Amino acid sequence: MSASGDPSLLGPYVLLILVGFLPNEVWRMLGVVLARGLNEESEIIAFARAVATAIVTGVVGKLVVFAPGALAGVPLAGRIGAAALGVAAFRLAGRSVLAGVTAATLAIVAGMLVVGG
Repeated sequence: MSASGDPSLLGPYVLLILVGFLPNEVWRMLGVVLARGLNEESEIIAFARAVATAIVTGVVGKLVVFAPGALAGVPLAGRIGAAALGVAAFRLAGRSVLAGVTAATLAIVAGMLVVGG
């Protein structure tokens, strides 16, 4: 019997949706409903934006300094340089997240190719 015909192989995917996706989606939708009438310039929105930015910055910083897996093969200077290049591209492209992530990713890939990873 082929793997695509075996219904038991769907179990991990169903579990991933039930445990990983749906609980997160409930909170996202609740946030959308509750934030509908809020002024974007209000103090609570500025605070929420600041907290979210701090969390993302902390996670990225941890990934750069304490790199997991294959990323650990790139020297620390290369990882910091790639992060700096990503920030510069973000700023130069008019605060484009896509430009920043793309530039940093390409720099990391180049760094991995240089060190032989």
